[in-house]
Amino acid sequence: MSDSELSQSTVVFGLHLWELVGIGVGAAFVLLLVLLSLLCLPPPESIQIETGKEHRITGESRGGGGGGGAEPGVPEVSHLGWGHWYTLKELEDATAMFADEKVIGEGGYGIVYHGVLEDGTQVAVKNLLNNRGQAEREFKVEVEAIGRVRHKNLVRLLGYCAEGNQRMLVYEYVNNGNLEQWLHGDVGPVSPLTWDMRMKIILGTAKGLMYLHEGLEPKVVHRDVKSSNILLDKTWNAKLSDFGLAKLLGSERSYVTTRVMGTFGYVAPEYAGTGMLNETSDVYSFGILIMEIISGRVPVDYNRPPGEVNLVEWLKTMVSNRNSEGVLDPKMTEKPTSRALKKALLVALRCVDPEARKRPKIGHVIHMLEVDDFPYRDERRGGKAPGQVKSGEIPPVEAGDSSGNNTPKETPKGQPKDEPFKWRNQAAA
Repeated sequence: MSDSELSQSTVVFGLHLWELVGIGVGAAFVLLLVLLSLLCLPPPESIQIETGKEHRITGESRGGGGGGGAEPGVPEVSHLGWGHWYTLKELEDATAMFADEKVIGEGGYGIVYHGVLEDGTQVAVKNLLNNRGQAEREFKVEVEAIGRVRHKNLVRLLGYCAEGNQRMLVYEYVNNGNLEQWLHGDVGPVSPLTWDMRMKIILGTAKGLMYLHEGLEPKVVHRDVKSSNILLDKTWNAKLSDFGLAKLLGSERSYVTTRVMGTFGYVAPEYAGTGMLNETSDVYSFGILIMEIISGRVPVDYNRPPGEVNLVEWLKTMVSNRNSEGVLDPKMTEKPTSRALKKALLVALRCVDPEARKRPKIGHVIHMLEVDDFPYRDERRGGKAPGQVKSGEIPPVEAGDSSGNNTPKETPKGQPKDEPFKWRNQAAA
């Protein structure tokens, strides 16, 4: 066979043999170049998610500079974009294995411990009771609802722990106890809380509530405004705490909850009776708080005479009898002016109106407390606001039960007897 015949017989897909050989060699060369370039690239950063530990990210991607990953046990920035994820061991070390002497508060939803982290930071660790149901859901609500909240009158959530069945929240440590301690604790015959201090605490609490109601979207309803949840720093600034009972509200004006939460004596009548919840429930509780701060009395006290058991009804009776000064805390030596007292009492009475729609919004409450001429400006115009009487007097109020759950006869139907927090020492979270 001649060379020309061989060449003609080796044509494949219209290509001669020498053309096929050239294409194969070229493809092999290109593939070799690709492999060499991949080998020359630096190794990718390794990211490993440890099994069994949610939100725990380890590996070289965490660290900064050239040496490698962070040390084991160091809390990482959580997946929520704020705060830290703390290990159970870190919190055990911080609280001396959750020792009894570290307990600073306890109640129906968990126990609060004072702790000191490895870097010296003081914290309050709230160990939530975990029943594999409601407690775990409340944990998620707290984490997602308040993790990004920043306000000087709200206790800041620093981080959390979620290992196995453990659910814990780590808060900033507020070092001057809570309002309940200073109002009802053994502080001696003279209270260190002057009138001005009390008004500062009232205003600070109101501003914290206003941020929850009007500064967030969706808004947050606290649902457990009470004196033991008002923490105080060394300069008597109020910080509203305990968002474990908070619920987020969407576009609807109210939310129906299947479980009445809150504390006996503070809960609005419509909430205790129907489970209807919105911002006015917090305003009602805030009105009770104002009365408690002014009088030094708890909302319901069965140790008092029958006519004085219920704080709201007793205060209404005193005001109707034009004995407003008689409601002042006897441990408060410095008495306010009649105008200042009238203003505070009038605001409190408006907040506890039995009809929720008639209660002022918390922003309006702050305005009434801050302006100098309230409630006198209508009088200067020649008229009187509804319910007002002569200048210097508190307008009469109707007697009768306005509180639903405040009625001392019995606990309202459907309201659980949740144990309120009982703080054991001078600091709380």
